Amino acid sequence: MAGCLLAVLADGMGGKSGGRKAADQVLLIARQLFERFVPSREPAAELLRRIVLESHQMIRLTAITSEQEPHSTIAAALILPDRQCHIIHAGDSRVYVFRASNMMSRTFDHSLVQRLVEEGEITEDEANDHPHSHLLTGCLGADEDPPITLARHDRLEIGDSILVCSDGLWHYFTSRELGTIVHALKPRDASKMLISKARQRARGGGDNLSLALLRLDPIE
Repeated sequence: MAGCLLAVLADGMGGKSGGRKAADQVLLIARQLFERFVPSREPAAELLRRIVLESHQMIRLTAITSEQEPHSTIAAALILPDRQCHIIHAGDSRVYVFRASNMMSRTFDHSLVQRLVEEGEITEDEANDHPHSHLLTGCLGADEDPPITLARHDRLEIGDSILVCSDGLWHYFTSRELGTIVHALKPRDASKMLISKARQRARGGGDNLSLALLRLDPIE
């Protein structure tokens, strides 16, 4: 749909080929549904909801017909022509929204450590180094239906940035660091720096990482 933009990230799990296939299925379904999307006929939130549910069903069917147990996270941001931004996620891939270098919002993971943070058992700082930080409470392809967690910004401003990323990236940064980098550099340069710093800080032990970085810039 002209004037709309969809950024989707999927972080696959379940073995090398199983996880990759699950993530590819998420991206394929998102592309197919977005190509038919007409905002005047379908609410943006409903499109995102369908992407999550149809991806989940497809991954579940793959699991039935193979010996693998594929799963995937999803994090997506949909921007409409009026600058509304709709967000959905399942798992521990995140969507950050920055105004200048300040974080306006971020998604909260469907994970064991996030639940412990919400219950006051551990702090945000302790969550990053927790031995069970990889355990998810919701994702695509699991036996239970995926969580449907939606958010919305009514109107983005020129200069706002949206960062969609997997845990292999955000694990190594504070929100302040992320905001500073995405604001100071052009999106391509900021992406390269984030990837380079994440790999450096992981010291060879990091997870796979993916990101999509968007910024609303004025047309020259």
